[in-house]
Amino acid sequence: MTRISWDQYFMAQSHLLALRSTCERLAVGATIVRDKRIIAGGYNGSISGGVHCADEGCYVIDNHCVRTIHAEVNALLQCAKFGVKTEDAEVYVTHFPCLNCCKALIQAGIKTVYYANDYKNHPYAIELFEQSGVRFEKVELNEAVIDLNSQEKWSFVNSILEKLHQSNLSKKEIARLEDQAFSLFQPS
Repeated sequence: MTRISWDQYFMAQSHLLALRSTCERLAVGATIVRDKRIIAGGYNGSISGGVHCADEGCYVIDNHCVRTIHAEVNALLQCAKFGVKTEDAEVYVTHFPCLNCCKALIQAGIKTVYYANDYKNHPYAIELFEQSGVRFEKVELNEAVIDLNSQEKWSFVNSILEKLHQSNLSKKEIARLEDQAFSLFQPS
């Protein structure tokens, strides 16, 4: 088995954190890393002990849910709560940070922002990152890195392909099916 890259490892962690989100509009996860060590994680949701959007719906004012704390801010607040330094750390986020999260990350001393998905990338956020010397880079998650059954799936597909070779299907049709099967296991 091949080891996954650090970027895939930390991005996978952010996607796992997003599974804890209580936001009905977009599930986001963020992992703060320093020296290849996870120092905090957060997901978007309500304040601790508060009402969750998943239970009672979003509380929307001016097209924004005011009940939700964003994943990046939750991760930064976790660091503040436990006295963990964020200067020169990196953050892995499932979605490009909003303008307010961008400003919070800059103020916290985050040096690099890795994100998996574009999401309303605000031009001023990009300008602020560039002005502040904060690097930002898209690192899409290869979902296969967290698929715990990928070996079993690959074996199953290979066994089906082997049976197809013994069938009456044309070589062209078998080749098309093989290409389709192999594409399922390629990084996106």
